[in-house]
Amino acid sequence: MADPFILTAVLPPDLQGFAEGLRRAHYPPTRNHLHAHVTLFHAFAPALLEELRDYLPGIAAEFAPPEGAVRGVMDLGKGTAIALEAPQLLALRALIAEHFRGSLTAQDLHEPRPHITIQNKVTKQAARALQASLAPVLAPWVARGRFAFPALALWRYRGGPWEPVKTCAIRGRERL
Repeated sequence: MADPFILTAVLPPDLQGFAEGLRRAHYPPTRNHLHAHVTLFHAFAPALLEELRDYLPGIAAEFAPPEGAVRGVMDLGKGTAIALEAPQLLALRALIAEHFRGSLTAQDLHEPRPHITIQNKVTKQAARALQASLAPVLAPWVARGRFAFPALALWRYRGGPWEPVKTCAIRGRERL
């Protein structure tokens, strides 16, 4: 699909900055075109742009910011991520998936494992080495407890850096 739209959950500023530092240190520089993020949907068709622009602000206004927590290291095979626990975020994602059912790609039909990728496209040995050293670095974040995802962000994929389309602050009151 040419120029699909990607939906991510925005990280709180402190966790965003921490994850950005890890990405800069461990992601291959020639491939690091993006900021740290949590992908919710990988590819909405370009024809859905107007519906996405209409639907996302409404759902963001209805629900309270979903909570998440850092849970440790995630092995991506040839990469490494920060594993997150985020059942409320997954519940919000399920509502969005239900709204767009019939329009989702095969990849987006499956519920994701929330994470922040900090290394990818490296050897398995390099990934395992980082994973072994990362537990003490993540320990304060694991101990810290819950945080809130402040917004949803819609992006257009054009082969390299993503183009921002719309950010919707999650500011409702209803808990998922």
